[in-house]
Amino acid sequence: MTTSGFTYPDVGATLRDPFPGGYRHLRYRVRVGPAAAFGRAAEVVLTFAMQRGTGTGIRASAGRAAPGVRAVVGRGPIHAPCQVVWVREEQDLAGFAYGTLRGHQASGEESFVVERDAGGTWLTIRSFSRPARLPMRALGPAAKPLQHLYARLCGLSLKRQLKVVE
Repeated sequence: MTTSGFTYPDVGATLRDPFPGGYRHLRYRVRVGPAAAFGRAAEVVLTFAMQRGTGTGIRASAGRAAPGVRAVVGRGPIHAPCQVVWVREEQDLAGFAYGTLRGHQASGEESFVVERDAGGTWLTIRSFSRPARLPMRALGPAAKPLQHLYARLCGLSLKRQLKVVE
């Protein structure tokens, strides 16, 4: 995989542990529905509908996540350019990660994966990032709670789109 254009050297690192050092790490996992909801959840995640449902907004160069697809996440004056790094579609697991491109407030990678097990369908969001531009640097420690909030909004968006009430 080519890593040109990304703003960090650890492209693809959301696929493995441990995450690279020197970044803030986020791991968020939430049950989004019963096991039977997995297929629909995978479709919502892989078509960027989950992000759209947060109110954040996303414009992508394709309707479905695939390596090389570019996306701009954000609304109003905040625009965060990213590119899909990897996609996985398996019987009980589906998701993707995108990495930051020039112009993003942070530098790093974030993955969105749904997984089915006996306990239901789960969304896991994992990321590693560090500030790349002045506005993000100015947020300092407040950036981490904002990242957690976005992860929670993704979970709520997915549940809402699956029409799960728990």
